[in-house]
Amino acid sequence: SHSSSRLPTQTQVHYGVTSPISLAYPKNVDFIHTQRLIEAMKPFGVFEDDKELNHRFVVLGKLNNLVNEWISELGERKNLPTSVLANGGKIFTFGSYRLGVHTKGADIDALCVAPRHVERTDFFQSFFEKLKHQEGIKNLRAVEDAYVPVVKFEFDGIEIDLVFARLSKHIISDNLDLGDDSCLSSLDIRCIRSLNGCRVTDEILRLVPNKENFRIALRAIKLWAKRRAIYSNMLGFLGGVSWAMLVARTCQLYPNASASTLVNKFFLIFSKWEWPTPVLLKQPEDSNLNLPVWDPRVNLSDRYHVMPIITPAYPQQNSSYNVSASTRAVMIEELKHGKVVTNDILQGKSDWSTLFEPLNFFQKYKHYIVLTASAATKEHHLEWIGLVESKIRVLVANLERNEFITIAHVKPQSFPGNQQLHKRSGYVSMWFLGIVFRKVENTESVNVDLTHVIQSFTDTVCRQANNLNMLKDDMKIEAAYVKRKHLHYFLPAEILQKKKKQSMPDTSQNASRPQSKMTSSGGSSSRDRNSGIPHTTSPSSKIPKLTTSTAERERNAAYQVSHSARNREIPLHIAVPSVPVGLSLPVADSEREAAAVGRTLTLPAGCTVLGPNTVSQLGAHFVQGQHELRGTQSTDLKKTVSKRPHSRATEGRQSPGSVECPKKRVDGERLPDEDSAFKDSGNPEDVGSTSTENVIFFKLSSKELPDASSPVPTNSIRIIKRSIKLTLNG
Repeated sequence: SHSSSRLPTQTQVHYGVTSPISLAYPKNVDFIHTQRLIEAMKPFGVFEDDKELNHRFVVLGKLNNLVNEWISELGERKNLPTSVLANGGKIFTFGSYRLGVHTKGADIDALCVAPRHVERTDFFQSFFEKLKHQEGIKNLRAVEDAYVPVVKFEFDGIEIDLVFARLSKHIISDNLDLGDDSCLSSLDIRCIRSLNGCRVTDEILRLVPNKENFRIALRAIKLWAKRRAIYSNMLGFLGGVSWAMLVARTCQLYPNASASTLVNKFFLIFSKWEWPTPVLLKQPEDSNLNLPVWDPRVNLSDRYHVMPIITPAYPQQNSSYNVSASTRAVMIEELKHGKVVTNDILQGKSDWSTLFEPLNFFQKYKHYIVLTASAATKEHHLEWIGLVESKIRVLVANLERNEFITIAHVKPQSFPGNQQLHKRSGYVSMWFLGIVFRKVENTESVNVDLTHVIQSFTDTVCRQANNLNMLKDDMKIEAAYVKRKHLHYFLPAEILQKKKKQSMPDTSQNASRPQSKMTSSGGSSSRDRNSGIPHTTSPSSKIPKLTTSTAERERNAAYQVSHSARNREIPLHIAVPSVPVGLSLPVADSEREAAAVGRTLTLPAGCTVLGPNTVSQLGAHFVQGQHELRGTQSTDLKKTVSKRPHSRATEGRQSPGSVECPKKRVDGERLPDEDSAFKDSGNPEDVGSTSTENVIFFKLSSKELPDASSPVPTNSIRIIKRSIKLTLNG
């Protein structure tokens, strides 16, 4: 049953890098709040029933048997002695399923551990062939040269992402402990990355005082993050592992609290957190294996991570590597909102459904950029949108470096284009970015040219596609500036209208249906398929605006943005990045608790992390109508904007911690959930197939090549070039 544990522990064990804030045990009212929280989550498909859980056990058992059969057959072909043939492999799980927080219809992240006589090439060849002929397996595909190589398939209706690790052991025992660092010795880096998902998941569970309370609180936070459009590692927000570590840290600080209290304390702590102070579940340990770990004392690039959340298992990595100044500011605003809402709930002024009200993204901002990716065929479209989506955070980074932009917020869901777009371009997907412009003081107007920003992004995407030999003539990418009042040209009224709760159908039965041409591009990156989509419809009403946030005041500032009437203007090139600082103001609840939170923000000894405000000090001056920049730049521009952790150029020392493996859905709008740690982020091959065929077998190449390893392809006519020039009125 989903209820908080009432039994106090006999001996209070200390968890975490600091002492707890409170050891208080729950009161009866706390258990009532927790039960109400559980009931509020049920309509969203958060909990599986026993039948579905048992089905997962059966499927995993079948997969384990298949692995052992394959390893035995492989040994026979290699003429190994009988004593060796008896030793098989083992299947481990990780991610949301291992944590015990997966939702209805979610996939399973699994690891195949094999003895030393089994090579990685065997896994991607002979085991792949065995799966190909196995009854009940559909949509089989392999991503062999991804950052974390993976085989993806559907087994008896359960989607599985299977990674592989070959240990330097002759025998894989039943009681093998992957948490033992000796497992990592003499392994290649791909096996270490594959093992890391399991090691991190198990370590998180080991470091929380009460697993059941942790799970309930984490389910609530994940659902909240999806509903508020801030759940996507790939797009620069946080993925499942990062949210899990933040909840785990909350559990350490309030080890005896009920789940409902933990949810409230989560918002209290992280709405005040002094980023970029790292979140740690335990003090980092060195295993003398000489593997790259997150350490800003050693790695210059680590000092510029804006929201570090450090994985607890060796080698420690930053799981929130993709977070930017903009996405952090958006998340901080939402955390503050969550604190206000949960305070009201615990005071009896509101109920838990209020916490899960969706963000009304299309009413939130005045200005938007719409990014459109299209292709003539379904297959090209799926491949193309996977690559485009994996690069959107590059566009966000480019936009936020413009000194006139304070926020660039991408909505994690993509949308199918309207009928006119489909007639013109075939299969279409659109992403929307909400933009907040800085109010310009003491000047009548300032011209802002975003053309170069957009062109740089489209060049990056096409360069990557060209490197991968996947660029087709029908693949197009386009970006346009749109005011809020013109969004109806792109989206239907039911999506744009103000709603307190979205009225959505139960989509759990539609996950595997083939989609029409009109809807095939409407999916979003999704792991836990239905989480965040209620199974029952809700009445529509106006969603209240947040009036206290800095970002909202920015949006309500008295300026207007319009297209410049001129086609040719001298673009305003900003050579030095201006990183906005936080957009957040601390709010004190009580002096005692605020001081206690402050005590949790200490860095490890000797660890110095530079904040965003130390990267550059800029002064913007307007002299006789000409815009100039004055300031000091402390580092090279390339160092202030970290590369993706899975770029080949940084493979030796960069953090894989943020790389999770999202799945691309194509059956209507989905809420993203990338739960598995340390897998490839944003590959087109992560796209789930919607073919009507029973079984699809194909191998996909990795999309993980450096962004700037080759020149932009000369045949770049597919980039629809459009000037985006605005005038900010003072």
